Amino acid sequence: MHPDGFSGNRDLFQGSLLCLFAVDLQKELGALSGTMRVELKRVGGRGAPLELPAYATEGAAGMDLRADVELSLPPGERALVPTGIAIAIPAGHEAQVRPRSGLALRHGVTCLNSPGTIDSDYRGEVGVILANLGRETFRIARGDRIAQLVVAPLARADLVEVGELPDTSRGEGGFGHSGRH
Repeated sequence: MHPDGFSGNRDLFQGSLLCLFAVDLQKELGALSGTMRVELKRVGGRGAPLELPAYATEGAAGMDLRADVELSLPPGERALVPTGIAIAIPAGHEAQVRPRSGLALRHGVTCLNSPGTIDSDYRGEVGVILANLGRETFRIARGDRIAQLVVAPLARADLVEVGELPDTSRGEGGFGHSGRH
């Protein structure tokens, strides 16, 4: 028996203590709740207020963004669709605008520049660049869900110029280098 009353592997005991410490630290930082405060302002004044972005399900990663205009998007065309909101993303995070899978599958409508990045210091209206890759004109009504918004932490890189990069088994292979399927 371990002197602290723990029977078993000492490394497992120390690992368990480390996990408990990490959980306590996450609780202190509010990370376990999975939520953070993101301030939002309605902009555009294009009509009655739209439903705010929201998660459709408990496990959804992205909040649905809605079109703040009505428009028709012919095949092969693209448009910047306003959402009627501006947001303040906390420092150290970004918001990503991503396509909705159902629109892509059923209509061939997707987001260009995907994921689109909203920087933490941007305060303008959130816009979605939609493209119609389908065969028919896609009609968007004001209030339709057109994209998803995912808020994510980020790491800033400190680029260091070097004469040589470290070797890897992959080397310079890219664009299909790892196989067909």
